Amino acid sequence: MTDIDKTAGPKDTPPAGAEAIKAIPVRHYGRYVTAVIAIAVLFAIINAFAQGKINWHAIPDYFFDDRIMTGVGKTLLLTVLSMLIGIVGGIVLAVMRLSKNPVTSAIAWFYIWFFRGTPVLVQLFLWFNLGLVFEYINLMPIYKDYWSSFMTPLLTALLGLGLNEAAYMAEICRAGLLAVDEGQTEAAHALGMSHGKTLRRVVIPQAMRVIVPPTGNEVINMLKTTSLVAQVQFAELFRYAQDIGQNSGAPVEMYFLAAAWYLIMTSVLSVGQYYLERYYARGSSRTLPPTPWQKVKKNLTTFSGRKVTA
Repeated sequence: MTDIDKTAGPKDTPPAGAEAIKAIPVRHYGRYVTAVIAIAVLFAIINAFAQGKINWHAIPDYFFDDRIMTGVGKTLLLTVLSMLIGIVGGIVLAVMRLSKNPVTSAIAWFYIWFFRGTPVLVQLFLWFNLGLVFEYINLMPIYKDYWSSFMTPLLTALLGLGLNEAAYMAEICRAGLLAVDEGQTEAAHALGMSHGKTLRRVVIPQAMRVIVPPTGNEVINMLKTTSLVAQVQFAELFRYAQDIGQNSGAPVEMYFLAAAWYLIMTSVLSVGQYYLERYYARGSSRTLPPTPWQKVKKNLTTFSGRKVTA
């Protein structure tokens, strides 16, 4: 009787007389065509600007001008303060929106509906021109002054940007809170934790993984939206670039300069957003994706023929 080897698998070699399959990769000619078209369009745009009457030397001459640097600082300050107002207001509105109290929930809904439904520029002009409706601001014994003296360009910018951002942050925070399983809240309440303590200790830390990525996008968007406050007489990067352009006779060049500074600042914020998202993603995945620096090291070591783990 012949013994059968049950551990033996199928043979790797094809049976006798069988012809080996030769795989032929599919050629994607459309990719080559679109790549050529994209390069041609890019070259045409670059050539058009190269032939245009643009004084490119004016950009490095004013790139680190004192007024431009002051504008950069004010833009960053306005971004930070507006986002603080937006984040704090958004958290409060999200909690109100999820409240079982119908009055607070309705008030939060109306706030979000109004500020999300009207443009930021319109809100800025409303705050700036309320002096035409109210001559004084009267807070009884606390404060009383003319509205025009009270509503400064900085306060107009903070109210217009911060209150608008609170409406968007409220929806982001609400989505993050709803993403946490209800069993977490029930377990915390079973241990005797109050509703506020449950939010601080259990719900919000877990919701941060959902809240952080869109919040980073909102910060970058807020940095660019600050350029609108030039319309309400607040001097920031775009307003200073406009003034320099009008006085120097190079308005287009100063617009390019402002765009370059916005690109620099948003790029730095994007890097910070990436690492912040990576930090909060530690508990959701076993292996974190490689950082840009790790990718660069891997590509460099590939060319040298050595495999080095980052």
